[in-house]
Amino acid sequence: MSLRALFLILVFVVLAIFTVLNWSAFMSPTTLSLLFASVQAPLGLIMLVVTALLAALFLTYLAYVQTTVILDARRSARELAAQRDLADQAEASRFTELRSFLEGRLQQIETAVAEAQSRTGTRVDRLESELRAAVERTENTLAAYIGELEDRMERRTDAGAGKPAA
Repeated sequence: MSLRALFLILVFVVLAIFTVLNWSAFMSPTTLSLLFASVQAPLGLIMLVVTALLAALFLTYLAYVQTTVILDARRSARELAAQRDLADQAEASRFTELRSFLEGRLQQIETAVAEAQSRTGTRVDRLESELRAAVERTENTLAAYIGELEDRMERRTDAGAGKPAA
């Protein structure tokens, strides 16, 4: 219980004790003027009823204010939750968009790499076939030179051994 609530209860208890102890004074009749008439009534009781009515009006107003504040707080909480959900959806949408963009870019890169590898592979194959052809030509040329040298050597050896050259 808060300090204010305890203080309010204490004031009401003291007021109740004061009323009980002075009940005879509250109930003693007095002449009261109502501007155009005079009435015999207990002044204490009238003041006690007026105080009770003012307290009831104050408590009613207090309950109204608290209810209004609570309803506004709930409405604000609902609006905040709706805005939070909207922000979460927007963020999820941005993440999804980013993911699809990155996947697209990755796919483009993979396609470009595959094309480069196929072009490079074709180029390597072409270079390899050209190299094989060049090696084959070199081999044929070398074989021809070796054959020619063998012929010359045979002629010289035959010429040096006294055999007639053909």
